[in-house]
Amino acid sequence: MKVDLLQQLKASHTPEKIRKRLAQGKSHSYLRDFVYGAVDGAVTTFAVVSGVVGADLATHIIIIMGMANLVADGFSMAVSNFLGVRSEKQLLEKTRAEEKSHIEVYPEGEKEEIRQIYASKGFSGDILEEAVQIITSNKKQWANTMLQEEYDLPLNQVVAWRAALATFTAFLLVGLIPITPFLWNYLSQYPFTNPFLWSSIGTGGAFFAIGAIKSRFVDKPWYLSGLETLALGGAAASLAYLIGDLLKGLA
Repeated sequence: MKVDLLQQLKASHTPEKIRKRLAQGKSHSYLRDFVYGAVDGAVTTFAVVSGVVGADLATHIIIIMGMANLVADGFSMAVSNFLGVRSEKQLLEKTRAEEKSHIEVYPEGEKEEIRQIYASKGFSGDILEEAVQIITSNKKQWANTMLQEEYDLPLNQVVAWRAALATFTAFLLVGLIPITPFLWNYLSQYPFTNPFLWSSIGTGGAFFAIGAIKSRFVDKPWYLSGLETLALGGAAASLAYLIGDLLKGLA
């Protein structure tokens, strides 16, 4: 396995491929936005369905409340993601403008910051001074270095509307799973005997699959991440069902 990995690394680390990869820059994956939209869609919609079923309300009530939650919560989450991403971009631009101003007004102070940043990385003597000179000879690179090293801000920002769209799409697609058996019963001549059972099975499978995919972003085996998401989603649904059952006398 190590031999195969070594061959792969050698193939992808030729000077030409490294140069091409660095020139392209980092690209953002919207899979993270999709996964978290899917998790929230499955949890909240199934919780609503569970609560209404626990209250022993009619199928059309389940559909109405489930669909209302699906669209409203999905849109709310997408808007929140959009605003959050846009705020990060605005922070980057504000900080960039401040750094450019500092470089113009007091370049020696900003040079000293670069010097200390690279001294902390192990540079010293003439090599340190040469590194400082090279970085500060280009004001754009100088400002970018300060953004990354002093403020820990990523230069490649996420496109806000794409992140929001990924979240909203995932929320709708996965959030529709808990409602589907009830929609089928409402529209079909061949209804399920127990639509809530099929809703639970479908949503449980979605919980596990989402958790397994989520493991890409956390240091955890896919099956443990899947079981964790399944357990948390099931707990939320159980709580909603219990509340619905306790309050069904009000319906």
